[in-house]
Amino acid sequence: MYAPAVESEIKTVVQQAIEKHGYGHDALIPILSEVNHALGYIPAEAIREVKRQLVYPGDGTFVSQGQLYGLASFYDMLATQPRGRHVIKFCENAPCHVVGGKAIWDALRETLALENGETTADDKWTLLTTSCIGLCSVGPVLLVDDDMYGNVTVEQIPEILRSYE
Repeated sequence: MYAPAVESEIKTVVQQAIEKHGYGHDALIPILSEVNHALGYIPAEAIREVKRQLVYPGDGTFVSQGQLYGLASFYDMLATQPRGRHVIKFCENAPCHVVGGKAIWDALRETLALENGETTADDKWTLLTTSCIGLCSVGPVLLVDDDMYGNVTVEQIPEILRSYE
């Protein structure tokens, strides 16, 4: 897990993201993505700082803190809470479900002793569901960090997890 960011670090990260992506509404997700990447998640202080710094040139209007939090909490590639060093995203859509996804989900929950959205006490793993990973033809599917696994079986779960030791 990332160490908590200090106020000066948050200000710098936000400023750099805004300088890189600009002030338009189309820049909001890229700005939040930069902050998420730099800090490991988007703390509430960073959302407040984006709102404070994001005054659009010309008209001076602000983006609301609620809009920013809505974006940060809607997209599962962004996190508003710290996550583990490794994030497992399990596809819970119908194509993965009908080919044995529930057994995979149950095995992950049991092996890691986690429920959806939880992180292990050692901050190594965060377990999440997602609506689709985009590999419906090879379900059940897992995404571990940036690594995709298709046609996953219950027997493969320990091996997959061990590969991140």
